[in-house]
Amino acid sequence: MYIELAVLALFVFGYSLVAGRLASTRVSGPLVFVLAGLAMGPFGLAWFDGDATRTELRVLADLTLATVLFMDAANADLGVLRRNIRLPVRMLALGLPGAMLLGGIVAALLFDLLTWPEAAILGVMLAATDAALGKAVVTNPAVPGRLREGLSFESGLNDGLAVPFLFVFIAIATAGGGGESGAALALQLVAEELGIGLAVGLGITLLAGTLFSWCLRRGWLTEVWSQITIVALAIGSFAVAQSLGGSGYIAAFSGGLLFGALAGRGFGVHTERAPEAKELMLTGEAMSETLALMTWLLFGAMVVGSIATQWDWTVLLYAVLSLTLVRMLPVFLALSGTGEDTASKLFLGWFGPRGLASIVFAIIVLNEAVPNGGFIALVVATTVLLSLVAHGVSANPLAKWIGMKEPKDGA
Repeated sequence: MYIELAVLALFVFGYSLVAGRLASTRVSGPLVFVLAGLAMGPFGLAWFDGDATRTELRVLADLTLATVLFMDAANADLGVLRRNIRLPVRMLALGLPGAMLLGGIVAALLFDLLTWPEAAILGVMLAATDAALGKAVVTNPAVPGRLREGLSFESGLNDGLAVPFLFVFIAIATAGGGGESGAALALQLVAEELGIGLAVGLGITLLAGTLFSWCLRRGWLTEVWSQITIVALAIGSFAVAQSLGGSGYIAAFSGGLLFGALAGRGFGVHTERAPEAKELMLTGEAMSETLALMTWLLFGAMVVGSIATQWDWTVLLYAVLSLTLVRMLPVFLALSGTGEDTASKLFLGWFGPRGLASIVFAIIVLNEAVPNGGFIALVVATTVLLSLVAHGVSANPLAKWIGMKEPKDGA
């Protein structure tokens, strides 16, 4: 364990020295870490084993998602989002269900060994997009503000919304049931996941903001510890919601939105003691970036090497279709009537990278002993790997392209 920890820490240190240089190239940080993990895994130097169901990988992926979602939400430009709320609402209300449905249909047609609940599981697992992998786009000032905030808001919520559907189809696949009882269970789980997640995220953050303001007025906060609060709050919101049966992802994202709004107002403390919002976010951003890259290294070590020998043309075809038709068509149709031109619709549809959420879902499916769970995980891992390359390479060029097509007015 300590050798693995040493390798992770030292590689992160080395990457941090050249991160600024790599950011201007088409080589993304996640891709670097996946390739490094592959080299260090059982098919390379064997510094890491190939157990993809290890608890450490899921815990690390969960903590990464929680901090990434919280930080992205806290950094959101709510003014731009309010003026253009129709984009993420359309993508979540219409595009997400459409991607789940189309993904399940394509899986059922391509893979004879999958039952319909198993095909539906695969469709749900790959409908959720990755806020961490999309960070290169949503933080790029060349991209119009409404598109950046729309993608950030959508990626922050869609994985949480997908969770109840995933568990419903897992229950059906493992029990062989379905019908009206399955639909009723789906509605109940959706309500619980959303309700508990929102209540926990907003409730804990509101209480935390009140305490932050109270302590700030009394000068109890130090410069160092005030930055630690945001990381602790992100993980705490996620963990409490999960323990209560809600969506930790929803809790982290909704809590981040509220915390960002409170920080933007200086927590109601109109004195020089009130910290700048960006200063508070800096440590959290560094933490989320580090966790994300460590997760990608373990993904490369534990997963990528083992799936390379199992690919066939149907798996690769589904991965390509999942990243293109299955995602882009529902989003394109969902945005009809919004006033967006074809270029913007295609841009929003393309930048739905698959990543950490899908990896967590795959680990869940394996641990739940879903029939054909190994094959489902293979398809998910293949899709994530292709997404890592395709979206990483295309992020900067397409961000510049969409920026040149539209005025950079931040809206």
